[in-house]
Amino acid sequence: MKAVVVEQAGGPEALVYKEVPTPKVKPGWSLVQVKAFGVNHSEIFTRAGQSPSVKFPRILGIECVGVIAETTDPDNLPEGKTVISLMGGMGRDFDGGYAEYALLPNEQIIPVHSNLKWTDLASIPETYYTAYGALTGLRLSQGDALLIRGGTSGVGVAAAKLAKAIDRDIHVTGTTRDLGKSDLMKQKGFDDVVEDKDDKLQTKLQYDKILDLIGPKTIENSLATLAVNGIVSSTGELGGIWSVKDFDPIMMIPNNRYLTSFESGDVKLTWIQDLLNIIEEKHVDVSPSKIYDLTQVDLAHAYLESGQSIGKVVVEVN
Repeated sequence: MKAVVVEQAGGPEALVYKEVPTPKVKPGWSLVQVKAFGVNHSEIFTRAGQSPSVKFPRILGIECVGVIAETTDPDNLPEGKTVISLMGGMGRDFDGGYAEYALLPNEQIIPVHSNLKWTDLASIPETYYTAYGALTGLRLSQGDALLIRGGTSGVGVAAAKLAKAIDRDIHVTGTTRDLGKSDLMKQKGFDDVVEDKDDKLQTKLQYDKILDLIGPKTIENSLATLAVNGIVSSTGELGGIWSVKDFDPIMMIPNNRYLTSFESGDVKLTWIQDLLNIIEEKHVDVSPSKIYDLTQVDLAHAYLESGQSIGKVVVEVN
């Protein structure tokens, strides 16, 4: 089969398109023919050598969509069934979705019902699931003022679209370091745009709910921008910092404000299908911003790293 392999850590050029043996099924694992997959910032960190647990060579890819090619669980995963898979060690502990076929543990292969085309379905697993889980934790109410920090990211755009699908009266503001993206962000579903400059929000407004996708780097500033009884969900690490040094909850969390998070590795089949139902019933536009093919994964990584991207980047496997 054809796959994209990282032999050693490096830049986008470390992603090598080559022929490798097609994996053979083993007990408890089934073979998925990959139709498409999303590209994620975490994979960029891994490619660059910033995931110490990952050993090279490795086929990256923490998500994919496709069909069962060969099964060891015909009752639940019959051959030809449409499936989604994400997280659970994909592309890190074992080879992931950057390939024509992926051998995956049965417990993390999720059979789904969907009428979406492959590239649209590939936008959903990690990106829309993360957005959906985080919005659920924010307990959105009618008329909430929602701020999405990291609004131009794939999860940011997904969260804006899902919030509007859940309740059109929710006022959604997105942040960006480049106000030149404002018009495009509004086309993607944001009502307003706020500049994020030097990790500080350039506004005096307060928000009922904040989805902070930058993560620990900006969490203190996000909490300071939260209205009374509001919630911040710190879900994401786009800022490249994994923890908050000397975290003091009494001093950092203002009185009567709340802090939560969502970890997308906690995958629930019912949530995935509920999410797909919302997307199809509410006609949410989940089409990716850019589509590459398997020979162009290096270009997809370079685009995500350029700072010019907005929305989800997907690779179609022909």
